[in-house]
Amino acid sequence: MDSRYLRAFVAVADQGGISAAAQALGYAQSSLSAQLKRLEADLGVSVLVRAGTGAVLTEAGARLLPHAREALELEERMRRAARGDRPRLRIGAQESLAHVWMPDVLAALEYGAGGTDGGADSGADVELTVANRRTLEQAFGSGELDLVFQYDNGIRALGPHAVVGHDRTVLVAAPSHPLARKEVVTPEEMLQYDFLVAEPGCTSEMLVDRFGRDLLAGAQLAMIQGSLSALLRLTGHGHGVSLLPELAVTRELQEGELIELRLAERIRPVSVVAQWRPRLGPAERTLHALLDVARRADPLPEVTRAARTARAS
Repeated sequence: MDSRYLRAFVAVADQGGISAAAQALGYAQSSLSAQLKRLEADLGVSVLVRAGTGAVLTEAGARLLPHAREALELEERMRRAARGDRPRLRIGAQESLAHVWMPDVLAALEYGAGGTDGGADSGADVELTVANRRTLEQAFGSGELDLVFQYDNGIRALGPHAVVGHDRTVLVAAPSHPLARKEVVTPEEMLQYDFLVAEPGCTSEMLVDRFGRDLLAGAQLAMIQGSLSALLRLTGHGHGVSLLPELAVTRELQEGELIELRLAERIRPVSVVAQWRPRLGPAERTLHALLDVARRADPLPEVTRAARTARAS
């Protein structure tokens, strides 16, 4: 099967229409349509249905899509291998992790902390994508990412995965916020103020759901359609409080732009989970080196040691 047909099909799925896909690939629309017809002729089924100005996948097309992505990625790996290029490892991380922790992990990997020495055959070219949980899960599920780092949301991951670290969960506010004057903050006092979360599926919302819901029952969530940076700025300007991983607010706490509110009830740490695709070929070495570096960079190593001791006993 001609990979051009698969590439055309995937482009239509990603762009939502034949015209947009043709523009993205640099083809004439008639040429792209012809490639799609040849693909359907080869398969013996329809994979797309035109809908107004766009196109939607048929059931057969939906079943085909992940395999088409996998086939195109395999083709790319073969081309890189044949040319003698380094393999590629595509990483995704939640913005909360990419804010501070992920750059340090990648820098340590580059300098050989994972056992790679930087030679032509020693590792892979690493590409990092930063996004919210929903986007990362979609990209990982469609084969666009090889490895993702996310905070544990309590749902067991499918396929290869491992806990590589832990992080504190902190409630933060601006120094000028009324709660900043309290030595200890109770759940009842917190209910008077908005809780800021960046967007549906973001880490702060997940932490409220998983760790703070019992404490914060009845709290008003204020949804900010924006980035973690926007959330931190608004919190710093006193527009509310936010429950966040400590890694996400390390600089702001150090600079005094935000302060941690001391809670009457302790909130448990949250795990950092890595999930990866099997059979990555030459990129496997870099994958495992990166996982090793991530474990060494655990923000709360004492929690990991305690968990290992508990499992061994």
